[in-house]
Amino acid sequence: MQRYFVSNEQFFNNQQIAIVGDDYHHIVRVMRMREGEEIVCCNENGQAALCKITKITNDEVIANIIEWVEEQTELPINVYIAQGLPKGDKLELVIQKGTELGAFSFIPFLAARSVVKWDAKKGDRKIERWNKIAKEAAEQSQRTRIPTISQPMSMNELIEFSSSIDYKIIAYEEEAKKGERANLTSVLNAIKPGQSLLAVFGPEGGFSEKEAAILLENGFISCGLGPRILRTETAPLYLLAAVSYQLELM
Repeated sequence: MQRYFVSNEQFFNNQQIAIVGDDYHHIVRVMRMREGEEIVCCNENGQAALCKITKITNDEVIANIIEWVEEQTELPINVYIAQGLPKGDKLELVIQKGTELGAFSFIPFLAARSVVKWDAKKGDRKIERWNKIAKEAAEQSQRTRIPTISQPMSMNELIEFSSSIDYKIIAYEEEAKKGERANLTSVLNAIKPGQSLLAVFGPEGGFSEKEAAILLENGFISCGLGPRILRTETAPLYLLAAVSYQLELM
């Protein structure tokens, strides 16, 4: 069943929903839905409602709420993925697949070895595209929340942000080379439902020694992600899959 994320302002008296914009276009032009068909609508609070389309006008779809549905599709912890800006469309891949795997939020950050430099003039357009990718991936994977995507942070801003997080790890390839995997296991064994995890990943060239030292000095735990060296766009997906296995499947 098709799923749409709508703002709380589009709900009327918890009985009706007005769907406009791109979602209207998708319902009417792409899916060619008709009055009487059912969809699922999620609000900004992570609540899902089964709805029936009752009216289609030239610019909006009106749907009546049939019932609120209890769903458990979110990870039991909030996982923040901080990604050193990579080249090309790699971050788009991380956002799309990371959303499917349950990430709570994505934080691009300006790493010392990032080849790509952030262009503030084009930044809003990029973030708008990333948000669209996250929304579509959340709809496809039947989630009840869309991950947030922040403006790119500096290392200092990332460290300041991390003060509110329960567990903080740095995916450091030097740990993988040494065969150190116990740290990640310890974190995943210790973390409890409702807590938060911030995982930081370097760009293609990895972290500089200075960056790694700063993160470790500020309470981050250095973790290897298995015995192999992973690409920058693969590492966050490995981490999210490990979280899901430990906290959802075990």
